[in-house]
Amino acid sequence: MYDEREQSPEHGPLAGFTVGVTAARRADELGALLERRGAAVLHAPALRIVPLSDDSELLAATKEIIERAPDIAVATTAIGFRGWVEAADGWGLGEDLLERLRGVRILARGPKVKGAIRAAGLTEEWSPASESMAEVLDRLLEEGVDGLRVAVQLHGEPLPGFVESLRAGGAEVVGVPVYRWLPPEDIGPVDRMIDALVARTLDAVTFTSAPAAASLLSRAEERGLLDDLLAALGHDVLPACVGPVTALPLQARGVDTVQPERFRLGPLVQLLCRELPSRARTLPVAGHRMEIRGHAVLVDGGLRPVPPAGMSLLRALSRKPGWVVSRAELLRALPGSGRDEHAVETAMARLRTALGAPKLIQTVVKRGYRLALDPAADTKYDAAV
Repeated sequence: MYDEREQSPEHGPLAGFTVGVTAARRADELGALLERRGAAVLHAPALRIVPLSDDSELLAATKEIIERAPDIAVATTAIGFRGWVEAADGWGLGEDLLERLRGVRILARGPKVKGAIRAAGLTEEWSPASESMAEVLDRLLEEGVDGLRVAVQLHGEPLPGFVESLRAGGAEVVGVPVYRWLPPEDIGPVDRMIDALVARTLDAVTFTSAPAAASLLSRAEERGLLDDLLAALGHDVLPACVGPVTALPLQARGVDTVQPERFRLGPLVQLLCRELPSRARTLPVAGHRMEIRGHAVLVDGGLRPVPPAGMSLLRALSRKPGWVVSRAELLRALPGSGRDEHAVETAMARLRTALGAPKLIQTVVKRGYRLALDPAADTKYDAAV
């Protein structure tokens, strides 16, 4: 019999799972973090970023701030703040912008933004420990903004209620769009991502910006696949967002998401390392411990990659552990298999070979196949049924 304490798997916690990455920025970093933990990664940037130096809206906002300084400036992202200063330099306005901001009260959303502000030779007045824009807003409203001019660095994501609340408090708000999102030039990878989500060949999909989530949903709607996509995200594929703002477009469609406590890529990956293995089906079968993951199976802690057809059969068997599943029912579980039950026999043979332990699945003559659930567990499952 197996003993969990004796297992010392050499694979990563995400081995056997496939994770989608929708990010346009820092996608390579996120993909590398996932792959180092064993995941297979499907990357499809759901949007692209307009270069700052080409953005007429940012140029207009920069000139407006130089001509008339704000009382307060709110910096939200380090990459956005650095990019703003670099773009201003490219327009020959860098020194004028920094000189103007030296006399302004600057609030930074978090430590990375503080570093960018100080690198530019400026000093922030305050930054919340929570890195929350809601806390920044609370502080501004408590101090009072009536009659003040407030520059807010926008970062391609909606800031729900932030600008509206400042204006309701009497402030004049100047938006600084440090970068803008547009649909990707090549929509092919996004379509393949949507197809994979609908087919449930992904175990999780990550979002690091609200525009990416909105773009993916919009494209699915254009293709008439929105309902199918929402169904997949609601039941079978785990949507993981880097933070609550990123999750808003999904939540607006009724999709629940998971989010790390700290809004960073590292904690997002750590969250997946906990969530995905906890969702895997684990069964005691023929004296072995079998854990069914997305495209592989752990047998006594050893990783066994399984072909897609074999995974379809194994999932069908695992839904009725210990019970006989007919060839006809297994045939229906095989994608695009037609009516020939011989396809079941072929896929089953390959599945047994992939698992490396043929006795895990028993053939019941003239009836079908069953997982050889251990007798002690068999009683429990019989009672549950």
